[in-house]
Amino acid sequence: MDIPRIFNITESAHRIHNPFTPEKLATLGAALHLETGTRVLDLGSGSGEMLCTWARDFGIIGTGIDMSQLFTEQAKLRAEELGVTDRVKFIHGDAAGYVADEKVGVAACVGATWIGGGVVGTIELLAQSLRTGGIILIGEPYWRQLPSAEDVAKGCLAGSVSDFLLLPELLASFGHLGYDVVEMVLADHDSWDRYEAAKWLTMRRWLEANPDDDFAKDVRAKLTSEPERYATYTREYLGWGVFALMAR
Repeated sequence: MDIPRIFNITESAHRIHNPFTPEKLATLGAALHLETGTRVLDLGSGSGEMLCTWARDFGIIGTGIDMSQLFTEQAKLRAEELGVTDRVKFIHGDAAGYVADEKVGVAACVGATWIGGGVVGTIELLAQSLRTGGIILIGEPYWRQLPSAEDVAKGCLAGSVSDFLLLPELLASFGHLGYDVVEMVLADHDSWDRYEAAKWLTMRRWLEANPDDDFAKDVRAKLTSEPERYATYTREYLGWGVFALMAR
């Protein structure tokens, strides 16, 4: 069980696998007023930066599940580095359908809502692990501006314009599902740059180290095209944020 190889290559040096910086992760944790001992479930936990830093800074107890064996191992190493192995655990596995044995105060899926087949299904899944009065965290893209054509949406790596909503519409959609939006932290151009541009050096270093790998031509093609594609499409059209929800 693993994610597509290209992601294990392009994001192998990332600690955060979404358009957030460490500062934004810290801002989100502080905004939620996390109390010591709060249980946090993170579906699609990546390299564990959210759970590890929140365990260090706020004293949370966390469980993360991720399909990437590489990222899961990196998360365990990060927990050791920050001295929080007694507070967080990371499971290499499929987060789809995962429900915590013990109810949690925060149930999160930050940028991997495909786990539940989309936002609606992911919220329904997270709610199964949430204690009464708890908070759901959803990380999701939205349109900064509505693409004028489908090819612009595809340039943002979306399937179609209908894949995402404008920010006001996304916020309203949570209300239609019966949730109050109680906080949000949004990516900006700089944090998007850190997420996307950091992949380019990683790809270049990987190509230098693996010139004869059968996958090298695919990585080379991606490195050649990604800077222009990102600057033309994603950077201008696509936003991203983490939204804190509480059931009404």
